Amino acid sequence: MDEELITERRPVTGPHVFGYIRHVTGGQARHAALVDCLTEYCRRHELTLCGVFTDREATVTVRSPAFVGLLDALELPDTYGTVIPVLSHLGPKRTASERKRQMAATSTRLIVVRSTRATTGPAPSLGASSDLQRQGGT
Repeated sequence: MDEELITERRPVTGPHVFGYIRHVTGGQARHAALVDCLTEYCRRHELTLCGVFTDREATVTVRSPAFVGLLDALELPDTYGTVIPVLSHLGPKRTASERKRQMAATSTRLIVVRSTRATTGPAPSLGASSDLQRQGGT
């Protein structure tokens, strides 16, 4: 008789995601809190957080080193998408628009943990849109 565990009892990893944070003010405790926010969100939604890319420069450029690293990671096989604390972590409006366009070109999803607008009713499911996912309340 085969004694291999059935699927429900095997450790299974969820979809692979990478975090992205713009952290230019505040100390190490603030950075740790942002990473903890992403980690907890992924744990609750059965996502595997494979790494977090952090931009620390006050000057915002579309192709910053951390963002380029994120784009490279999004090209890895079995990558589901990017998780960010709030949409403003992508930068000012023009920069954020271009970054969203570049991420969309990788055919992965963008998951925003906290919406900046008040929501009424339940948050959309992960499969609601391939462009932008708002999860949680304000």
